[in-house]
Amino acid sequence: MAFNPKLTQWDNKRVWLIGASTGIGEALARQLDQLGCRQMLSARSTDKLATLAGELRHATALPLDITQQNAVKIAFESVLGAWGGVDLIVLMAGTYSEMSVTEFNLEKVRQQIDVNLNGTMHVLANALPKLLEQQSGHIAIVSSVAGYRGLPNSLAYGPTKAALINLAEALHVELQPHHVGVSVVNPGFVDTPLTRKNTFPMPFLITAEKAAQEIITGLEKGEFEIHFPKAFTRTLRTLRILPYSLYFAAVRKMTANKNKPVAEQ
Repeated sequence: MAFNPKLTQWDNKRVWLIGASTGIGEALARQLDQLGCRQMLSARSTDKLATLAGELRHATALPLDITQQNAVKIAFESVLGAWGGVDLIVLMAGTYSEMSVTEFNLEKVRQQIDVNLNGTMHVLANALPKLLEQQSGHIAIVSSVAGYRGLPNSLAYGPTKAALINLAEALHVELQPHHVGVSVVNPGFVDTPLTRKNTFPMPFLITAEKAAQEIITGLEKGEFEIHFPKAFTRTLRTLRILPYSLYFAAVRKMTANKNKPVAEQ
């Protein structure tokens, strides 16, 4: 079932891709370039962005720290100055640190809230008025299957991703009458610089290139939730509907003697 207008005509689509310098973001930028999109590529890494933009046909580097509210405002003004509007905003920027009850660190909590959640709000504060004015466009928010339910060692990351899922749902309900699409992207394990730090097994690990293709396919189908790899994510989605008595027992069994998160973007 299509919940959004299907994105099938990619040529000359105006895309603002935030979190583009590495991992899934970089892979997505390369694939969108092959499809003929015009892109503004944002991330904190100025050098990596410049290198990537230089390798693509229709991309401009737009360095940005989305935790800085005024910087986001200036960046969006640059997007509008170049194009006058925007067709797709992909909010890919995120950070992750394992955190258990014995390692609770308020500074790391704040950092993950600032990047994963507040940064998204900064972008929306600027983009929503324009999308409503256009009566068109699409927002894709990258969350994680770690946001489905509470998981061990994910005391900061999981709540921020759960908030993004909730946010995407609320946005979809309100923006659909205005012909603005909203998707939430919930990856399982993807081989990226972030996940390479993990010291635990990552079942059904896929490449960043495969993840990027899944995102594009989901947008082309008009999906609201784009989740992958499905052999893994379908199991975790099932956990969402379990009553607490079964859910807590299942998670304890799955994480017994491992003490590691079940999922990570």
